[in-house]
Amino acid sequence: MSALPHPRAVFDYEGGAAAQTEFLTAMQRGRLHHAWLLTGPEGVGKATFAYRAARRLLGAQPQPDLGLLGADPQDRVSRQIAARSHPDLMVLELQTDDGKPRKSIPVEEVRRLPEFFSKAPASAPYRVAIVDAADDLNVNAANALLKTLEEPPARGVLFLVSHRPGRLIATIRSRCRRLAFAPWDETRLDQFLAEHTELDAAARARLTHMAKGGPGRALFLAQAGALEADAAAHHILSRLPETDEAALLALADGFRGAEGQKRFEVLLERLADQVRDMAVRAVVEDGPSAGIDRWAQAWERLEAAPGEAEAVNLDRADAFFTLIGQLKAAARA
Repeated sequence: MSALPHPRAVFDYEGGAAAQTEFLTAMQRGRLHHAWLLTGPEGVGKATFAYRAARRLLGAQPQPDLGLLGADPQDRVSRQIAARSHPDLMVLELQTDDGKPRKSIPVEEVRRLPEFFSKAPASAPYRVAIVDAADDLNVNAANALLKTLEEPPARGVLFLVSHRPGRLIATIRSRCRRLAFAPWDETRLDQFLAEHTELDAAARARLTHMAKGGPGRALFLAQAGALEADAAAHHILSRLPETDEAALLALADGFRGAEGQKRFEVLLERLADQVRDMAVRAVVEDGPSAGIDRWAQAWERLEAAPGEAEAVNLDRADAFFTLIGQLKAAARA
C-alpha cells in the first residue's frame, strides 16, 4: 500500500460533483463568494477539492478528462502549487514545512492573512488561501480569522476545510458559503478499498465502518494500524473491570515519538468508538441509567484526551493508564 499523497498533489478526483458544479457555476456567473466552508467527513476529499478550485482560480489550464475542475498537472500553475511556490496561494495547515505535526495552527500564521489578501495578485486573477483544517485553529487563531472574514478581499478567496463545523464559532460559519461533501456509501467505499489495498473482505468491512464514509480516512486508518488498534480496544473493553497488565504495558511502550503519537491517537479513537457503540446499545436495550452516564463521560474523556495530552505535553503512557482507570470505574458501576 503506497503512502497517501498530499491533496495538493492529487489531480484525479472521485465524487464531489455537486460541490464542483456549484462552485464552477458561481465562478462563471461572477458570484464567487469570498469564503467557502467545506464540510463533510474526514477524508472525503474536501482538501483535494480546495486545491482543485485553487488551480482553477489561479489560472491553470483546464483538463476536462480529470473532472469539472480538473487541471493539467504539467501546467506552470499546477507545478507551482505542487511545489508550494505559487506567490498567490497561502496554505495554513497542521503540518510544518518539514512534515512534522503541530498541536494547532498558530495564531501568528492566521494573522498573516490580512496582509496576504491586501496585496494585488502577483501572477493570477485571484489570491487564494486554504485553511486545512479550520478545526485545528485554537481560540485565538479562530478569532484572528474573523478579521479576514469581516473585511472581504476584492480579489481573494478563502477555503476553510472542516470535519466538524459545529465546533467552529458561529461567526465564522455565518460569514462563509457552505459546500457539503456527502459520505460515501459502504458499497462504494468497500470497492475503493478493494482497488487500493490488498485487504480481505472482513478487514475492508471493519475499515468501512471506522472511516464513516471517508475514502481518504479509510486508507489512512489502514496504514495507521487501525485494524490492530481496534482489536486491542476490543480486548481491553471485553475484560473490564479486569485488565491484562502485560498487554497494556506493551501498548503504552509504543506511544513514544511521532509514530507513537499516531498509535496513541488511533487506539484512543478505536476505544472511543467502541465505548460509544456500547453505550448506544445499552440505551436501546435497557434505557437510560446512571451507568450509561458514566460510559458517556468515559467516551468524552477518550475523545478529548489526545488533544489535551499534546496541548500540555502529558506523558502519553500516563494519560493512557488514567483513561484505563476511568474505564474500569465505569465498568464497575
